[in-house]
Amino acid sequence: MKNLIIILLTLLLVSCNDMYDVPREPIWNDSTETTQLLVLSEGLFNMNNSTLALVDLQTGNIDYDHFRSTNGRGLGDTGNDMQLYGSKIYITVNISSQLEVIDAHTHQSIKRIALFNDDNVARQPRYVTFHHNKAYVSCFDGWVARIDTTTLEIDGWAQCGNNPDHLTVCNNKLYVSNSGGLDNPFYDNSVSVIDLESFNEIRRIQVGVNPGPIVADSEGDVYVITRGDYDDEDYTLHKIDSEIDTVVETFTHLHPLKMIVHNDLAYMYSYNYKSGEQWIKVFDCLTDKVINENFITDGTTIQTPFSMTINPVNGDLYITEAYNYVLWGDVLCFNRDGQLRFRLNEIGLNPNAVIIY
Repeated sequence: MKNLIIILLTLLLVSCNDMYDVPREPIWNDSTETTQLLVLSEGLFNMNNSTLALVDLQTGNIDYDHFRSTNGRGLGDTGNDMQLYGSKIYITVNISSQLEVIDAHTHQSIKRIALFNDDNVARQPRYVTFHHNKAYVSCFDGWVARIDTTTLEIDGWAQCGNNPDHLTVCNNKLYVSNSGGLDNPFYDNSVSVIDLESFNEIRRIQVGVNPGPIVADSEGDVYVITRGDYDDEDYTLHKIDSEIDTVVETFTHLHPLKMIVHNDLAYMYSYNYKSGEQWIKVFDCLTDKVINENFITDGTTIQTPFSMTINPVNGDLYITEAYNYVLWGDVLCFNRDGQLRFRLNEIGLNPNAVIIY
């Protein structure tokens, strides 16, 4: 019954949204800065309703289902991640078990890479990162795929822990957080270290229950968030020294749920699933200190932060808003001073990744 209500609510929201391809006023008309955005919305689990929106900030036009209008088909079920590398964009579609590769300019599909094992069981790709013309895709079945970004062929597999999730490259090694998320409450508690030359796991670092977001700074430090049981808000930040592959510090006073790093500044947020309380802070990776306890300075409120993206050119921070996960969410753009530049309302169902042009 609950699933039926969610389906009916989602269909009603889509049918009532009359903003498809409607010309509007410019959202942001400074031609020296961002002109377009791509926004991936994952939709709802097992509902096959992920979308990719194209936003023209100078004309105000929004194509809410841009992937379908460009390629004549839907994106698939549960788009978890979207990253730009070279002239291509890579989208992991988790439940459909596909890696969708599209042209970065035309957004036409170049290749749809199926990720199934020899028994035709879905591997469930989660996140993607890149290094030296290789794409690395974590898959929930316990493996990481290596893909040549020129041929778009899978040329290697590395085994890691239980339900690998986020991943990052540091010191010529791939660090993969093993969440064990599908075995709740029996989560994993480790980070796999994969040597990129041999593409084999060389170490497994114990960090804490349910590791997730993992990022690296310029000095060779790797930061990973362990999320524990989400309901208990047992989030903890740990630092790994990539020279010795050991946890060298645990920040027991800091409890972020997600984080990203740009120019050695970590933007992080927390969200309590029970109380709804949340915060957004800025952390200096070089000093390991919080330098801004409250990033938003103009009173703008966010109910349920869902993802963050940094504009590498001007430092703008894009934060997506998920509300209650069954309503279409928003994208908010803040400048470096924490002031809202613009807000895109009802851009998609659970927006979780933004690419900035």
